[in-house]
Amino acid sequence: MAEKTSPTYDFERQAIADGYPVVCGIDEAGRGPLAGPVLAAAVVLPLDCEIPGLNDSKKLTEKKREELFDIIVEKAISYSVASSSEKEIDDINILKATFLAMNRAYDGLAVKPDKALIDGNKKPGLPCEEETVVKGDAKSMSIAAASILAKVSRDRYMLEMAKLYPQYQFEKHKGYGTALHYQMIRENGPSEIHRMTFLKKMH
Repeated sequence: MAEKTSPTYDFERQAIADGYPVVCGIDEAGRGPLAGPVLAAAVVLPLDCEIPGLNDSKKLTEKKREELFDIIVEKAISYSVASSSEKEIDDINILKATFLAMNRAYDGLAVKPDKALIDGNKKPGLPCEEETVVKGDAKSMSIAAASILAKVSRDRYMLEMAKLYPQYQFEKHKGYGTALHYQMIRENGPSEIHRMTFLKKMH
């Protein structure tokens, strides 16, 4: 059986012990979808701040993520959510666009961190000390909090887009490449918020 992991403040504590008093977690949402922006969030939490149920956003229900979103926003010392548009994704590629969104999220923080913990294995080139943490949203409280803010913000955006472009049924798939979504693109052609570079493989 796989061990059940819940995020802790171990990475944050270590960073503080290493001489970085302000630590943020950064994560993204929406690298894979065929439509809409990629979002990133940066969060500075008070050390040992209790947020029951906080975990990797992918392991939680939509209702639970929405509840946690409000708690994180209320308890965070500083937080910021930023995006990189589908046009930017097409122009510079999804990885660079993700890094751009992460830099924008960092820039939006009112309290500037000395160190950033980043989900994944690639550094976005922030103007502070960076540490990547693979599966960080299941290990670090700050990254888990960032994953919730990014995911909920993107889902909310895609629900707004569903009203503007009802023919794609974004409310059902949030822009991800489901069978339904591909069918809607075939029937209607791509919208203004589709990532054209992601549709090249479509037949």
